Amino acid sequence: MKTPRRMVPSRVRTLCRGAAAVGLLLSTGIAHAVAVNVVGLFPGKAIVIVDGGKPRTLAAGESVGAVKLISATSEQAVFEIEGRRRSLGMGQAANVAGAASGRPTVTLMADGAGHYLTPGAINGIPMRFLVDTGATMVSMGLADAKRLGIAYTRGERGMSTTANGTIPVYRVKLDTVKIGSIVLNQVDGLVQESDMPFVLLGMSFLNRLELKQEGPQLTMVQRF
Repeated sequence: MKTPRRMVPSRVRTLCRGAAAVGLLLSTGIAHAVAVNVVGLFPGKAIVIVDGGKPRTLAAGESVGAVKLISATSEQAVFEIEGRRRSLGMGQAANVAGAASGRPTVTLMADGAGHYLTPGAINGIPMRFLVDTGATMVSMGLADAKRLGIAYTRGERGMSTTANGTIPVYRVKLDTVKIGSIVLNQVDGLVQESDMPFVLLGMSFLNRLELKQEGPQLTMVQRF
């Protein structure tokens, strides 16, 4: 079993130098923000990108999702976004929070080094997480696995080559992983036989979310 180098203890310690010791969870809830970016303007028409999707051409009166074009000139367009009027020029964008979407949402703020740290829980036990898109799975060190009471040696065994040598790793199944209001069940996890300063919140968790990054802010919305 091959694992990304970012999952090894030495790399994680490098990532976490200077990280704040306090939680960086800013807010949790079920609000959904609609992002609109204007990439083209014509009399009576506008080309927009909504929520990072493909460019769409709207004529006055037409809608895409919660975004409706009211009017447009070659210099400015007026939209109704989530029931609110916004005027945008060429190249301008708006991020409008709308009504509750019914989906759990968590917003994180990066620390000074650009890392996202957050408290959470695995199988109901409090943990500290580092968001890591380079990790294929939710990955933890030996001490955290023992604290969780995970019988990791029963999992699929592999080897990981690290800066400190080759170490055994074990693939396991985590009953629940919780970050704020987001709770996922039956998440693939990885335990390595060395200690790590944080649990890496890898892609086995993140792939089941919608992620949106704006500057230092990361918003995660549960898909299912």
